[in-house]
Amino acid sequence: MHQYLFFIGDFPIRAYGVMLALAIISGASVAYFLLKKDGRGWHTHIPDFSITVAIAGLIGARLWDVFFFDWEYYGNHLLEIPFVWQGGMAIQGGVVLGTLAGYWYLKKHNIDFWAFADIFAPALILAQSVGRMANLFNGDAFGHPTGGNFGILYPESTLAYRTYGNQPLWPAEVWEGQIDVLIFVVLLLFSSFKHAKGQVFVLYAILYSAARFCLEFLRGDYVNLTLGLKSAQMTSLVVIVIGIALFIYLGYLEKKRNASTVAIHTPIQHKLPKRK
Repeated sequence: MHQYLFFIGDFPIRAYGVMLALAIISGASVAYFLLKKDGRGWHTHIPDFSITVAIAGLIGARLWDVFFFDWEYYGNHLLEIPFVWQGGMAIQGGVVLGTLAGYWYLKKHNIDFWAFADIFAPALILAQSVGRMANLFNGDAFGHPTGGNFGILYPESTLAYRTYGNQPLWPAEVWEGQIDVLIFVVLLLFSSFKHAKGQVFVLYAILYSAARFCLEFLRGDYVNLTLGLKSAQMTSLVVIVIGIALFIYLGYLEKKRNASTVAIHTPIQHKLPKRK
């Protein structure tokens, strides 16, 4: 586990930044492949779309962490808010602001948001999985002490070590990255079956939020409780409830749309009068 890969003069090349870049490239590459295979020509937008969403996502992830998790510190150290290499990127904030930026981009180019989001969802969760590797290298998004002789021991230069010292910690960020890969597989499998438009993206939000809710019991990098739950857990619960309702509603709309289509294309049978 190395925070610094090498130096160019006095300038450090951080593993966190390299892995974060690889996460964006990985997600964009998978999205390009899936969209090109879809055949609607949307893959040509991936470079510009990915840059737009990535910038918005990074800003959202940082601000979400600053204001919801670490404001007690950053409220007194405002100039350190841009110092992302210190740790502190909340993926939930990245998804929220990234989705809003993506919606703006797609509307600007007259692309169906839900249809695009369904295809993009597997690429997004894969990018999140690679992003968790960045957290591991950087020693943030760590777990709390296991209480035994098993777990991850972080170097002295990491936030994890400064928080808990030489105690073995739960591999929360590692497990989240592995679960993200499983969600990636589930989304690909689900998208291969008949489904309502928008349901793949909503399923992504539900599955990730459920995983995050459970893993928060092992996280030890912050403790901000609301009704006995961490802030990330409260956010996850809201997303799960809204997501399930939206998943069902999108299915209902699809059935209603199909019923209307069948009614329009069904020929009307006219009864001819009987001859006497």
